[in-house]
Amino acid sequence: MSATIAAPATTARKLGAAQFLGYAAGDAANNLAFSMTSFFLLIYYTDVVGISAAAAGTLFLVIRIWDGFADVFAGRVVDRTMTRWGKFRPFFIFAGPPVLLLSVATFTVPGLFDSHGASLVAAYVTYGLLGLAYSLVNIPYGSLAAAMTQRPDERAKLASFRMIGTAVTTIMLAFVVSPQIQQYRGDPDGFQRSLLITTAVFAVIGVALYLFLFSTARESVQRDVAQVSARQSFGTLRGNKPLIMLCLASLAFLTAMFSLQTVQVYYARDVLGDAKLLTALTVLSVGAIFVVAPLMPRIVRAIGKKRAFLSFGAVGLLAGVGISVSPPGTPWVSMTFFGIMGVATAGINTLMWALEADTVEYGEWRTGVRTEGITYALFSFTRKLGQAVGGAVAAFAIALGGYVGGSATQSQGALDAIRYASGFIPVVFIAIGILIFFRYPLTERTFATMVAETQARRLAAAARPEP
Repeated sequence: MSATIAAPATTARKLGAAQFLGYAAGDAANNLAFSMTSFFLLIYYTDVVGISAAAAGTLFLVIRIWDGFADVFAGRVVDRTMTRWGKFRPFFIFAGPPVLLLSVATFTVPGLFDSHGASLVAAYVTYGLLGLAYSLVNIPYGSLAAAMTQRPDERAKLASFRMIGTAVTTIMLAFVVSPQIQQYRGDPDGFQRSLLITTAVFAVIGVALYLFLFSTARESVQRDVAQVSARQSFGTLRGNKPLIMLCLASLAFLTAMFSLQTVQVYYARDVLGDAKLLTALTVLSVGAIFVVAPLMPRIVRAIGKKRAFLSFGAVGLLAGVGISVSPPGTPWVSMTFFGIMGVATAGINTLMWALEADTVEYGEWRTGVRTEGITYALFSFTRKLGQAVGGAVAAFAIALGGYVGGSATQSQGALDAIRYASGFIPVVFIAIGILIFFRYPLTERTFATMVAETQARRLAAAARPEP
């Protein structure tokens, strides 16, 4: 592999529409696997495979923690890589298709094994392999934004387009999969056949989206060290206080978000009485991205990333309480609060990506080495922990409430547990995230100073005569 380093002159070049659309396409492809498992894997395990909610909760906890360590491994692979196509782009070609094929396998567990014990083992194996493959494509994808531009406004736009890609895919999943849940309720074999066809079609679409990302992405930010050693990688993490605080706050917020996502389908089907309402809940909650994302650059310019992050967290507290106390007989009340929660999660998630890219600059400012891979890997590690804890807490909550997989009716205790896992549990973790983020130190002024000092240091080094 050649150690080609981008020229410094390209760092000021503005990104074009193709780069923004390609970046959105990349996250759309990622979410054909990621959101599919986040929203529908628990109900697939409980109602099709026959795994108990408690066993599925343990599986989520184990596999998603494994995924977090897979992210760290992928971060080191990325930091060591440099090719004629760049540091990140090759992974979209070589790791993207395996992710999509493993997503098909993850939703084909009963077709592989008949006994419940063997099916549980198959679930661990297929979901674990999916997590490893996903790390090898998602870490390069997330790291790419910091290498495409150093302009804060364009990083905010990239984060916004990323969230739009997520929203389009998530809403599409709701429209496609929710009717299948209602249609095949009580018919696990029919639901299995339908999911096999659905995930296979998604695999074809996803490959096309990864190819579009590969063809439009450009890595233009100068790096002084092309292939980073393990010592350099982990050295940039030590003392990176903004990254550590961002990771801790994100862990709390994402635990809240994934708790809600995990049981949202149960909320629609069992609490509100109609699985088709999942489509409406998803459109309201995820569709908020289309309102929030375009406004994010203006919001950041007006009040800064930190204040915006805390403000959206406060909105999430209100929404979580509303979701849990809404009367089941009036679905429009629940839908209103799901929409408000969508505003909160859209804002927080969009800001997370821009904040993570800023911590890369902080690490380079301190050490002189850019390590997008390991920095994003640590951030992604905490996201996976949030997914693990949120999914497990939600699964354990409905198990404690007495949820019975495959049953046409559920006890009042199970229904209450679903409501609490949808609202009150997220409220607790959002409050924790707000408390942590109050002490986040990296402001817009600090960021501008760091970038200027790093550039000045680079120019001074270039001006010194070679020995």
